[in-house]
Amino acid sequence: MCLSDSVYFVFCFVCCRCCAVSLGGENGLNQAIDLAQDCLANVKLIREKKLLTAYFGEIAKETNRYCFGVKDTLNALEQGSVEELIVWENLDMNRCTLKHKESGAERVVYLTERQEKEPKHFKAEDGGDLELVSKITLLEWLAENFKNFGAKLQFVTDKSQEGSQFAKGFGGIGGLLRYSVDFLTQEVDEVEGDDDDFI
Repeated sequence: MCLSDSVYFVFCFVCCRCCAVSLGGENGLNQAIDLAQDCLANVKLIREKKLLTAYFGEIAKETNRYCFGVKDTLNALEQGSVEELIVWENLDMNRCTLKHKESGAERVVYLTERQEKEPKHFKAEDGGDLELVSKITLLEWLAENFKNFGAKLQFVTDKSQEGSQFAKGFGGIGGLLRYSVDFLTQEVDEVEGDDDDFI
């Protein structure tokens, strides 16, 4: 029995349904999963594909009822606009609390392990040094705090085409929003607000 035979056997055992597919290998398995969605409704991969299909649908329709990337997603969380928070289960990001050595002011930044080794992330705008006060993985922090923002937390894998696209193309973090949010306008308002502070 070769690998494809064993995958077919397991698929038939779980699904109790035979599906004719025109492709082989992983593409054939994906096609069989798509054809058998009705009997695989409770399987995690199907729920993941359905969630990400809805997410990509919002992006395609340009509804502004979605967010992606750490900055926009955490901004939307703080606003309470995230209904479903979607996070790749292998997201490589830490939530670091940094403290200014002279003023004592603290701020939170989000850094990868690689970024944590770069000294530029530990310098304040005024040139002062910042020291690391605490560090927690963003995944762990989100798992502990998502309810405080009124969101549902959904972990996804990169095992499906949709999951892989989400992890690689969208930063592995995003969300479906309760209402439309224009992040570009918010950035412009923040920049203009910063300029007003200096005048």
